[in-house]
Amino acid sequence: MKKRLLFLLLAGACLQAAAQTGYYTREFSDRKLVKASRKWLERGEWQNGFSKARPHHTVNATVFREQYQKNPEQWKALFRWLAQTDLLAISGGKHPIEGTSLVASVEDSQNGPLEKRNSESHYHHIDFQYVVKGVERFGIIDHVTSKPKDKYKPDVIHYNYDAKLARFYDSAPDEFFIFFPCDWHIAKINNDTDDQNIRVIVIKVDYID
Repeated sequence: MKKRLLFLLLAGACLQAAAQTGYYTREFSDRKLVKASRKWLERGEWQNGFSKARPHHTVNATVFREQYQKNPEQWKALFRWLAQTDLLAISGGKHPIEGTSLVASVEDSQNGPLEKRNSESHYHHIDFQYVVKGVERFGIIDHVTSKPKDKYKPDVIHYNYDAKLARFYDSAPDEFFIFFPCDWHIAKINNDTDDQNIRVIVIKVDYID
Protein backbone atom coordinates (compact mmCIF):
# COMPACT_ATOMS: atom_id res chain seq x y z
CA MET A 1 0.00 0.00 0.00
CA LYS A 2 2.78 2.39 0.96
CA LYS A 3 4.66 1.61 -2.29
CA ARG A 4 1.52 2.24 -4.35
CA LEU A 5 0.91 5.54 -2.56
CA LEU A 6 4.53 6.59 -3.14
CA PHE A 7 4.22 5.68 -6.82
CA LEU A 8 1.05 7.77 -7.19
CA LEU A 9 2.67 10.71 -5.46
CA LEU A 10 5.72 10.51 -7.72
CA ALA A 11 3.55 10.17 -10.82
CA GLY A 12 1.53 13.19 -9.76
CA ALA A 13 4.69 15.20 -9.18
CA CYS A 14 6.01 14.26 -12.62
CA LEU A 15 2.75 15.30 -14.29
CA GLN A 16 2.75 18.56 -12.37
CA ALA A 17 6.36 19.24 -13.39
CA ALA A 18 5.52 18.48 -17.02
CA ALA A 19 2.59 20.87 -16.88
CA GLN A 20 4.82 23.60 -15.46
CA THR A 21 7.82 23.14 -17.74
CA GLY A 22 6.08 21.77 -20.82
CA TYR A 23 6.73 18.73 -22.96
CA TYR A 24 7.88 19.65 -26.45
CA THR A 25 9.70 16.69 -27.97
CA ARG A 26 10.37 13.04 -27.28
CA GLU A 27 12.59 12.52 -24.25
CA PHE A 28 14.96 9.64 -23.49
CA SER A 29 16.02 8.41 -20.07
CA ASP A 30 19.10 6.65 -21.47
CA ARG A 31 21.78 9.33 -21.03
CA LYS A 32 24.42 7.32 -22.89
CA LEU A 33 22.13 7.11 -25.91
CA VAL A 34 21.45 10.84 -25.82
CA LYS A 35 25.16 11.64 -25.49
CA ALA A 36 26.09 9.27 -28.34
CA SER A 37 23.40 10.84 -30.54
CA ARG A 38 24.70 14.35 -29.90
CA LYS A 39 28.23 13.26 -30.79
CA TRP A 40 26.91 11.62 -33.96
CA LEU A 41 25.17 14.86 -34.89
CA GLU A 42 28.29 16.93 -34.24
CA ARG A 43 30.50 14.62 -36.31
CA GLY A 44 28.30 15.25 -39.31
CA GLU A 45 28.18 11.66 -40.53
CA TRP A 46 24.75 12.44 -41.98
CA GLN A 47 25.84 15.35 -44.22
CA ASN A 48 26.65 13.53 -47.48
CA GLY A 49 28.40 16.58 -48.91
CA PHE A 50 25.95 19.14 -47.53
CA SER A 51 27.77 21.83 -45.56
CA LYS A 52 25.64 24.96 -46.06
CA ALA A 53 23.67 24.56 -42.85
CA ARG A 54 23.57 22.70 -39.55
CA PRO A 55 20.58 21.38 -37.56
CA HIS A 56 18.86 24.00 -35.40
CA HIS A 57 19.33 23.32 -31.69
CA THR A 58 15.69 22.19 -31.42
CA VAL A 59 16.32 19.17 -33.67
CA ASN A 60 15.97 16.01 -31.58
CA ALA A 61 19.40 14.40 -32.13
CA THR A 62 18.37 11.01 -30.75
CA VAL A 63 15.31 10.70 -32.98
CA PHE A 64 17.29 12.02 -35.97
CA ARG A 65 20.00 9.42 -35.48
CA GLU A 66 17.42 6.67 -35.01
CA GLN A 67 15.52 7.64 -38.17
CA TYR A 68 18.70 8.08 -40.21
CA GLN A 69 19.86 4.60 -39.27
CA LYS A 70 16.47 3.09 -40.16
CA ASN A 71 16.14 4.95 -43.46
CA PRO A 72 19.64 5.95 -44.67
CA GLU A 73 18.89 6.01 -48.40
CA GLN A 74 16.27 8.74 -48.16
CA TRP A 75 18.36 10.87 -45.83
CA LYS A 76 21.50 10.48 -47.96
CA ALA A 77 19.55 11.42 -51.08
CA LEU A 78 18.03 14.44 -49.33
CA PHE A 79 21.36 15.89 -48.24
CA ARG A 80 23.00 15.04 -51.57
CA TRP A 81 20.24 16.95 -53.39
CA LEU A 82 20.64 19.95 -51.09
CA ALA A 83 24.41 19.93 -51.63
CA GLN A 84 24.16 19.74 -55.41
CA THR A 85 21.27 22.19 -55.96
CA ASP A 86 21.36 25.99 -56.24
CA LEU A 87 18.51 26.55 -53.81
CA LEU A 88 18.14 30.25 -54.64
CA ALA A 89 18.14 29.83 -58.42
CA ILE A 90 15.97 26.72 -58.75
CA SER A 91 12.37 27.36 -59.82
CA GLY A 92 9.60 27.28 -57.27
CA GLY A 93 7.40 24.23 -57.16
CA LYS A 94 7.88 20.52 -56.64
CA HIS A 95 11.13 18.78 -57.60
CA PRO A 96 11.43 14.97 -57.40
CA ILE A 97 14.68 13.81 -55.84
CA GLU A 98 16.21 11.33 -58.24
CA GLY A 99 16.25 7.69 -57.22
CA THR A 100 13.76 8.14 -54.38
CA SER A 101 10.10 8.81 -53.69
CA LEU A 102 11.07 12.11 -52.05
CA VAL A 103 9.85 15.42 -53.43
CA ALA A 104 11.40 18.78 -52.56
CA SER A 105 8.87 21.60 -52.39
CA VAL A 106 10.47 24.97 -53.14
CA GLU A 107 8.04 27.47 -51.65
CA ASP A 108 8.20 31.21 -52.29
CA SER A 109 5.78 32.31 -49.63
CA GLN A 110 4.98 34.77 -46.86
CA ASN A 111 4.73 34.59 -43.11
CA GLY A 112 1.45 35.47 -41.43
CA PRO A 113 -0.02 36.36 -38.03
CA LEU A 114 0.24 33.60 -35.43
CA GLU A 115 -3.53 33.42 -35.00
CA LYS A 116 -3.95 32.57 -38.68
CA ARG A 117 -1.31 29.84 -38.73
CA ASN A 118 -2.24 26.24 -37.95
CA SER A 119 -0.31 24.05 -35.53
CA GLU A 120 0.27 20.55 -36.84
CA SER A 121 2.01 17.23 -36.54
CA HIS A 122 2.31 14.17 -38.76
CA TYR A 123 2.28 10.45 -38.02
CA HIS A 124 3.89 9.00 -41.13
CA HIS A 125 6.22 11.74 -42.29
CA ILE A 126 8.99 13.97 -40.99
CA ASP A 127 9.06 17.65 -41.95
CA PHE A 128 12.48 18.82 -43.09
CA GLN A 129 12.39 22.61 -43.47
CA TYR A 130 15.25 24.82 -44.63
CA VAL A 131 14.69 28.55 -45.09
CA VAL A 132 17.16 29.74 -47.73
CA LYS A 133 15.88 33.31 -48.05
CA GLY A 134 14.21 35.59 -45.53
CA VAL A 135 13.33 34.82 -41.92
CA GLU A 136 10.62 32.34 -41.04
CA ARG A 137 9.48 32.05 -37.46
CA PHE A 138 8.57 28.57 -36.21
CA GLY A 139 6.67 27.60 -33.11
CA ILE A 140 6.80 24.37 -31.12
CA ILE A 141 3.83 23.70 -28.86
CA ASP A 142 3.49 21.94 -25.52
CA HIS A 143 1.97 18.44 -25.55
CA VAL A 144 0.53 18.57 -22.04
CA THR A 145 -1.83 21.49 -22.60
CA SER A 146 -2.52 21.05 -26.34
CA LYS A 147 -5.51 19.08 -27.63
CA PRO A 148 -6.40 17.88 -31.15
CA LYS A 149 -9.05 20.10 -32.73
CA ASP A 150 -9.90 17.90 -35.70
CA LYS A 151 -9.46 14.39 -37.06
CA TYR A 152 -6.15 13.04 -38.33
CA LYS A 153 -6.39 13.33 -42.12
CA PRO A 154 -4.62 12.46 -44.44
CA ASP A 155 -1.28 12.77 -42.60
CA VAL A 156 -1.81 15.85 -40.50
CA ILE A 157 -3.60 16.79 -37.33
CA HIS A 158 -4.09 20.28 -35.88
CA TYR A 159 -4.25 21.40 -32.25
CA ASN A 160 -5.74 23.90 -29.88
CA TYR A 161 -2.80 25.14 -27.82
CA ASP A 162 -1.74 27.74 -25.28
CA ALA A 163 0.30 30.35 -27.16
CA LYS A 164 1.90 31.48 -23.89
CA LEU A 165 3.53 28.05 -23.55
CA ALA A 166 4.68 27.80 -27.16
CA ARG A 167 8.36 28.26 -27.95
CA PHE A 168 9.27 30.41 -30.96
CA TYR A 169 12.43 30.37 -33.07
CA ASP A 170 13.55 32.42 -36.05
CA SER A 171 15.27 30.71 -38.94
CA ALA A 172 18.73 31.57 -40.27
CA PRO A 173 20.27 30.50 -43.61
CA ASP A 174 22.93 28.42 -41.86
CA GLU A 175 20.42 26.26 -39.96
CA PHE A 176 17.61 23.89 -40.84
CA PHE A 177 14.71 22.49 -38.82
CA ILE A 178 13.44 18.92 -38.61
CA PHE A 179 10.02 18.25 -37.11
CA PHE A 180 9.44 14.61 -36.18
CA PRO A 181 5.99 13.25 -35.23
CA CYS A 182 6.85 14.12 -31.61
CA ASP A 183 7.38 17.80 -32.57
CA TRP A 184 4.05 19.60 -32.79
CA HIS A 185 4.85 22.75 -34.70
CA ILE A 186 3.67 25.95 -36.38
CA ALA A 187 5.31 27.33 -39.52
CA LYS A 188 5.38 30.65 -41.38
CA ILE A 189 4.75 32.97 -38.43
CA ASN A 190 5.47 36.69 -38.79
CA ASN A 191 8.93 37.73 -37.66
CA ASP A 192 9.73 41.10 -36.07
CA THR A 193 10.88 42.80 -39.30
CA ASP A 194 9.01 44.50 -42.14
CA ASP A 195 9.94 41.72 -44.58
CA GLN A 196 7.81 38.58 -44.37
CA ASN A 197 8.82 37.12 -47.73
CA ILE A 198 10.58 33.77 -47.54
CA ARG A 199 11.85 30.91 -49.66
CA VAL A 200 11.74 27.60 -47.84
CA ILE A 201 12.67 24.09 -48.92
CA VAL A 202 10.25 21.51 -47.50
CA ILE A 203 10.92 17.78 -47.86
CA LYS A 204 8.74 15.12 -46.26
CA VAL A 205 10.76 12.06 -45.26
CA ASP A 206 9.14 8.74 -44.36
CA TYR A 207 8.95 8.13 -40.62
CA ILE A 208 9.96 4.55 -39.78
CA ASP A 209 8.44 2.99 -36.65
